Formats: sequence, C-alpha cells, structure tokens
Amino acid sequence: MAMASLSLNSLPMQPPSQHSRKTTDAPTSTSLKPIVISGHPPTFVSAPGRRIVAVGDLHGDLAKARGALELAGVLSSDGSDMWTGQETVLVQLGDILDRGEDEIAILSLLRSLQIQAKEHGGAVFQVNGNHETMNVEGDFRYVDSGAFDECSDFLEYLNDCGHDWEDAFASWCEVSESWKQERTMSHNAWGAWNLVKRQKGVIARSVLLRPGGPLALELARHPVVLKVDDWVFCHGGLLPHHVTYGIEKINNEVSKWMTNVNEDDNGSQIPFIATRGYDSVVWNRLYSRDTTDLEDYNIEQIQSILDTTLQVVGAKAMVVGHTPQTTGVNCKYNCSIWRVDVGMSSGVLDSRPEVLEIRGDKTRVIRSESDAFSELQAADYI
Repeated sequence: MAMASLSLNSLPMQPPSQHSRKTTDAPTSTSLKPIVISGHPPTFVSAPGRRIVAVGDLHGDLAKARGALELAGVLSSDGSDMWTGQETVLVQLGDILDRGEDEIAILSLLRSLQIQAKEHGGAVFQVNGNHETMNVEGDFRYVDSGAFDECSDFLEYLNDCGHDWEDAFASWCEVSESWKQERTMSHNAWGAWNLVKRQKGVIARSVLLRPGGPLALELARHPVVLKVDDWVFCHGGLLPHHVTYGIEKINNEVSKWMTNVNEDDNGSQIPFIATRGYDSVVWNRLYSRDTTDLEDYNIEQIQSILDTTLQVVGAKAMVVGHTPQTTGVNCKYNCSIWRVDVGMSSGVLDSRPEVLEIRGDKTRVIRSESDAFSELQAADYI
C-alpha cells in the first residue's frame, strides 16, 4: 500500500451504523421478555431472566479471547465463530487494545457475535477501558509491534473492500490470520526498511484511532459504565462522585470525544472524570487492589465507599477488570465487587481464561475444562 494512501484524509469518516436508544430482541421460542437497552452508548439494560457472563481484559490475544468465549458457552469451538449463547448477555470489561497483536480481530469477532446474539434473543456489550482511551489520545506506549502491522494490514484490506467499513470490519476476524501469515513470510524482505514499516504502522494506527477515525467511531459505540439489571460493569471502578455526575452523561461525553463531533469547540475535549486521573472510571484501582497490606480501617473505608456507590446507582454488585488477579476471578467486600481480569493475554500473565457467570442471585466462576465448571464462590443476594 502506498504511503499516500495512509493520509489522514484518505478514509471516509462516516460513523458505523448505530443502534437506536432503545432496542429489543428478536422473537425467541422462550417466554423471556425482550432485552431493552437505554442510552446511546448503551447505559441501562433490562435483561430479565438472562444468564450474564463477564469476560475481563483481552489485550490483543485472539486465541485467549476465543478460549474465554468458548469457556463462557457463547462461542462455537469448531472455528466457525458462531454464537452459541442463545439468550445469554455477554459483557466484556475493556482493554482489548495494547500488549497483543490481534486487537482489531477481537473487536471484529465481538461485533460478529453481537449481531448473531441479537438474532437469538441475547446481547453482547463492551465497556471501554483505559487502553482504549489511551489509544484514542494517541498514547501508543503499550502497542505491540504486531498490532502496528495489523493496523497497516487492515487499512489495505479496507481498501480492497472498496472502503466499505461494515463489510471490512465484520469480516476481518475471518481473514486476519491469513494476512498475518503473509506478513510473516515477507518479514525478512523488509530488512533495512523496517523503520519505514514501523512508521507506516504508526500512521495507520493514528488514522484508525484518532478522534473521529473509523476505529475510534467503533469504540465510541461502547460505554465506560454499563448497568445490566442490578449489576454495574466498568473497567476500573465507579465511585460516588461518578454516579452523582451521571453515568449516562459520562458515557455521552466519552463517546462525543471519540467521535470528535465538534472539532472547533471544547465540546469534544478529553473527559477527565472518566479517562484521566487515578480515580477516574477507567483508571480507578480502589476495589481491585490486593487487600492483604491494608489495615482494617482502610478496608472498612473502601467497603463504605463501595456500598454508597452501589446504593446511589441502584445496584447490588459491581464487576471490574483493569487489575490482573493472580488468584483468578474473585470477589471482595461481601461479594459486592467482582474482579474479573485474570491477565489471560500472553502479553500480560498468559494465564488460563476464567469468566464470571451470573444467574439471578447466583454467581460462579467458570474455569478451564480441566477444572470443569469450578465454583469459586456463590453469593445469594436478597
């Protein structure tokens, strides 16, 4: 692909097709009520009677992502990438980007599953994490070299698809491996031109992920905070002042910034409360940190903050990612917080996938097949 074709003005920047503010499932053979989604991006979801599964950080590892989704019972194991979850609601907790080389392929896979799930009365949601917001800011410090290559490859593929974004994005997961293999075979041919190759990848990533870029528009479709029935999901952690500010307002501001709808005013400035600072929604580690070095009064303070947050938002528990849990998916503070980032990506801890399953008032951790369906902890809520 010629370098000129990577210019910032070379791609159509129309937003991908958007969901309405309130959508319902396709008819199913069961008596379950339809899923109702409110907010754009989705913020409040009513999913009566549904099984909910939560999957933590994936960081560009497509093989581990597939493994986690198969473990959750929502992805076929025969390589056809078919939705097998029926009316299940899948929530992915963010940080798909960075530390791995198959980021766009994972995003493509989740989009495909989202379309399929809706046809079966289920749903797929993603929440954006700090690595999504960092990349839209242009912070590429944690980008894997293969991910730069994937961006270059995908732009070429998009060109081959006649710049039909929907077609290219939805089908990328199916073809990305063959592009990677071809790239690997020709890798040595670059030789002394590797610097040029890297520059090409950086430009491609900037084109895709800058505010208003086509991949940034994809991320703008997803919230940073999602409430499904009486469970709240976010990457880092929700605090009382976030709820007071308004979670729908937070989601709208992040989406507006990523979409870059008002380039000439301050309407699209980086939303600090969601994306910047140690206590922002995507960076907060208050609930996911190790508690062994905390004094009792510190734990009581955190419990009080969490209880207040859940009371104000109207939820009984929160699910977060962001901080790898070396002991696997677990809950703390009377099981009012669940931590589901197990560092499964080969770019993090390379651990075995684990997912959280929620069925009404029952929760359990589903581990690898060798552990069968191991139940770490079940919690009953009144």
